[in-house]
Amino acid sequence: MAHEDDGSGIMMTTVEQVANWAVTRSEWPVTMGLACCAIEMMAFGTPRFDASRFGMEVFRASPRQSDLLIVSGRVSQKMAPVVRQMYDQMADPKWVISMGVCASSGGMFNNYAIVQGCDHIVPVDIYLPGCPPRPEMLINSVLELRKHVQHEHKITKKRRLAAARAAEAAAMAATPTHEMKGLLA
Repeated sequence: MAHEDDGSGIMMTTVEQVANWAVTRSEWPVTMGLACCAIEMMAFGTPRFDASRFGMEVFRASPRQSDLLIVSGRVSQKMAPVVRQMYDQMADPKWVISMGVCASSGGMFNNYAIVQGCDHIVPVDIYLPGCPPRPEMLINSVLELRKHVQHEHKITKKRRLAAARAAEAAAMAATPTHEMKGLLA
């Protein structure tokens, strides 16, 4: 924030605020399209929606070069270990957007083959509803994630690890999918 009292034009801030500002302006998403929501995620990168204005024009092919995982579409039981492995290979700090109702809660697929929410596999920062959600909604989610990171993210490793462990403990304490009873049970 600028110091306006004496008109000297001095800018006062903390190293943490500068680091958070830099981190929020450099999300690099990993390529992770699982179903129909992936088409809308691809549209986000087209010139019509212009993801390059957010610095996200290139989806990385390697999770080691990424810090944002957009889980778009339904996650099958066979794909769940792959999603978790990709999350584990991503660089710290890392964030997850659950894109679409199928990724967030299993959607209309209430059966043994589909994971009933990717938050059973990875800690989710932003839930994006819709079937399928529009690219404008993904843009809004990215902007909300930036606000969240800028105000809540702490650069100390101890705080990051504590938050990650708490989120993972909550995901592991959730009811296993095979014990869930839905509308058809």
